[in-house]
Amino acid sequence: MSQAGSEALDVLDYEHGNLQTGTNWWGAFVIGLAGTILVTGAAPAFLTVFGASYIPFITFFTLTGVVLCLLLAELSAMMPGRTGGSPSYAYPAYRERWPRLAPHVNGITAWMYWVGWMPVAPLNMILASFYITHLFGLDATHGITPVSTFIPYWTLAITAVGLIVLSIPAYLGIRFGTSMATVLAVLSMIPLTFLSIGFIFNLDAANWSELAGFRHLDGSSFFAPVGGYPAWMMYVAYAFPLLWTVIAYEAAACYIGECKHPGRDAKIAMTLEGGYGVFVYTMLPISFVVILGAKAISDPALVDPKTMFVTFASNIFPGVAGAVMEWLMAAMLIVALVLSALNSLMGCSRSLYQMSLDGQFPRFYQHLNKHHVPDRAMMTNVVASLLIAFMGGAIEIYSFSNVGYLGSFVPVLIAYYLLRKDRPNVHRPFRLPEYFKYIALMLAALYFFVWLVGGLIYSYIGGQAIYYFLGVATIFMYLPLYWYRMWEDRRDGFAPAMATSGN
Repeated sequence: MSQAGSEALDVLDYEHGNLQTGTNWWGAFVIGLAGTILVTGAAPAFLTVFGASYIPFITFFTLTGVVLCLLLAELSAMMPGRTGGSPSYAYPAYRERWPRLAPHVNGITAWMYWVGWMPVAPLNMILASFYITHLFGLDATHGITPVSTFIPYWTLAITAVGLIVLSIPAYLGIRFGTSMATVLAVLSMIPLTFLSIGFIFNLDAANWSELAGFRHLDGSSFFAPVGGYPAWMMYVAYAFPLLWTVIAYEAAACYIGECKHPGRDAKIAMTLEGGYGVFVYTMLPISFVVILGAKAISDPALVDPKTMFVTFASNIFPGVAGAVMEWLMAAMLIVALVLSALNSLMGCSRSLYQMSLDGQFPRFYQHLNKHHVPDRAMMTNVVASLLIAFMGGAIEIYSFSNVGYLGSFVPVLIAYYLLRKDRPNVHRPFRLPEYFKYIALMLAALYFFVWLVGGLIYSYIGGQAIYYFLGVATIFMYLPLYWYRMWEDRRDGFAPAMATSGN
């Protein structure tokens, strides 16, 4: 048989999401900006530990995120019916080789992805609440300490109200959500772009010698110990929370299944998302270092994003009143954080929905409302987000959720290799060079090492062990949910969903 004939016959069989195709590459891009916005919480925390040495560190891992986006662009274009983002592409690769293992690979990957993305909504509403309480002089001294972090009552109230309000556009569907996200995205890109290239507005304030040798805050070399630990250990440890942020712009893949022309839209949305992500993640720390300098960044107060951003903007525009600059920066960042929270409520609900269609999650989550939104899955996100808000802080939530998020990409990257090796003739509207299948394996090995080794080291160095192991415990919740679905299937006389044809 000719190669053309075999290509025509080789079609992947999988369960389709059947969501409304109401957007395009722009919709996927703007809603996916939620991942890029996470830099607002991460950059200050890392810069105050590493200084200029953070720049090559984040640049390397950000570039791995670009590769990840390209790989996901190929997978999403060849499986346009799948929804829920990266985890949904794993099962078709494993089914023929390991039919008994494949359903669990699919289920645990989707569940880990959900554990990773769901906390983004409460995290960003918590960060937004910090700006709001400060700007309006609300009482931040009274609150509770549910686990180990103090949480003001106003923070909890603002977070809860914000999540409930954002559930409205998420409930109304991709068209309404995209319209709102477009407005928020444009407003969000203003502060992100300004923070990334702010030095061009006052070149005299920039000290480029601060970048020489990419040294630590104390002036020691890139490979010198940091905080009393060997440099390699610190880099591996902090790569764990760092990867939670710098690969998060892959979130655009969650919406490819709702694009009108997924074969075309996937490569545009994912390439654009990766490009803008690299720009922001690399240029923003460069701007902070050359404008603020190691001495200022060493101030522990700058670990607070609000303080660092306002200080940075005041150095760029020293003639502008501090109060005016503070209000302006806070307002724009609140908008950016709200967009990120909206994406979280919308995106990972698709993962629960697809997981239910595939047969590993209770049928309750297969329900769609009249707007073709998996409403029960989305409302589960809202409830879970309200619970996660009681963790109270960014680093705590990073440590909890990245146990799921980073680990979820390992099976997906291996799946890319398997599909290239076992199903080379499946139609791929966007096709990378053949050697990318080996790059996918190398990336899987890197992410697995950081997930396992870096996660454990960071949980103890960063004092986040309790949140790390809470994340591990949450991942194991997959088992009772899966067993419940198996009980449902037996009760109703259905064969396991993934043992049958996907379409």
